[in-house]
Amino acid sequence: MTVALAAPHHEAVRAGERAVAAGGNALDAALAAACMLTVVYPHQCALGGDLIAVVRSPEGETTAVVAAGTAPRGIDRPATRWRTMPGQGAHSVTVPGVVAGWLELARLGALLPLAAPLREAAAVAEAGTRVSAGLERALDSRRDTVLADPGLRSVFAPGGRPLRQGATVRQPALAATLRRLAADPRDLYEGETARAIVRLLGSLGGAHTLADFAGYRPQTGPAVTREIAGRTWSVAPPPSVGAVLLGVAAAVADGDGAPDPARLLDASLAGVAARAGFLGDPRTGGADLAALLRLDAPAAAAGPAEPPAHGDTVAVVASDDAGWSVSLVQSVYQTFGAGLLEPETGVVLHNRGSAFSLDPASPARLVPGARPPHTLCPVIVHSAEATVVAGCQGGRAQPWILAQLVPATTDLARPLDEVLARPRWVVGDVDLGHADLTLVAEPGVDDRVVDAARAAGLPVAWFPGRADAAGHVQVVRSRAGRDGAALQAASDPRADGAAVVARPPGPHSRA
Repeated sequence: MTVALAAPHHEAVRAGERAVAAGGNALDAALAAACMLTVVYPHQCALGGDLIAVVRSPEGETTAVVAAGTAPRGIDRPATRWRTMPGQGAHSVTVPGVVAGWLELARLGALLPLAAPLREAAAVAEAGTRVSAGLERALDSRRDTVLADPGLRSVFAPGGRPLRQGATVRQPALAATLRRLAADPRDLYEGETARAIVRLLGSLGGAHTLADFAGYRPQTGPAVTREIAGRTWSVAPPPSVGAVLLGVAAAVADGDGAPDPARLLDASLAGVAARAGFLGDPRTGGADLAALLRLDAPAAAAGPAEPPAHGDTVAVVASDDAGWSVSLVQSVYQTFGAGLLEPETGVVLHNRGSAFSLDPASPARLVPGARPPHTLCPVIVHSAEATVVAGCQGGRAQPWILAQLVPATTDLARPLDEVLARPRWVVGDVDLGHADLTLVAEPGVDDRVVDAARAAGLPVAWFPGRADAAGHVQVVRSRAGRDGAALQAASDPRADGAAVVARPPGPHSRA
């Protein structure tokens, strides 16, 4: 089986290639890459984080896996003492969903057992991996956080100084955890790993219990779909922000795959307001899918619920010539998440719970057992001519980043690498280091976007060059043909990634 795969780290892509060589399909390749990323990209994803994915089957069904973690049942007691949600520490940690999400994805159609990529990831954690440029930047950006936590400091700053690019980082405790998960993935929820994490969080004042972990289950069901310019777009339901991406894409669709830049900015600004007013957990009340799709403005202005989310995410995308496609996005939210690495297990814990609101009227309100609003935004776009699978890092800007790029990737005449290399813009406030909502652009961005921002009274700022905050996008494209699917893949030049088209058992070609 031939598989196109893209991921933000070359070690992850190699893991995916090994899965293909062993007879795996797109799901197997994506899962292998995802497991490896928890070792080689721990500042952006970890066993202690979340996962949201969209899968398209050979029969054309699109399924969403929402493995977003839940708040502990006892969280309402300490919450009465706070004015805002803590940005780090034990109270920002929700039950990690990523491993449960992997199990769901494997159940949907993987051909290989999950144990193999978990053992491979364990071997790399044990032997050590080189610090990438992205990890070095992350260590510098969160230096105080890394040095303040004994677990993070012991792994990433031995001797009191953060590791530099090219140095070897070894994670023996994480290796042991990955081997336990290879034997029993539920260990993270019901075994030794769960007990160690709950002990750490309890020692720091957390309300988490073993029952919170043992009772966790992801949500699997039909993706949210919408026909836009003759193509079917599929995303995950709330608490994912995917519906906002659909709203933005629909608002600017003109049929030729090239949205007007000024209209796209206007739609994105509407998306900012809709997200703040209507995104939350449908299971605990407040979320409004229809309003998100329409980009409705809330009755009262609401500021963003979340703290800055720099470096929060990794995306893995894959398609195969049998018809499987998957966009998998996993996260620790802020760089190094809650600023906690549990030392017995080596697990970095996310701070996704900091996205809750303490306003009882907010759709993102903190409720025991609720899931916070999520930035993760996997997407699959299908037409008779091609299937495009995309995902990105980018914090709250993910819908606007993808809306700029995905329509162009559906044009079969455009090379994917050229699309990903284009200058981008994002809108945000505290997540981009600004007090107010601001357009921040890379050099060379279309002048019409800047003019539209200024006409709307929006401040304009500039990145000095290509910027991590402009997103790390991964994309694969499958084109139907008489001789089978023609597969292509591309990885964002802003990341440390790679893209391949693997053709076992013979040689593969770099995409």
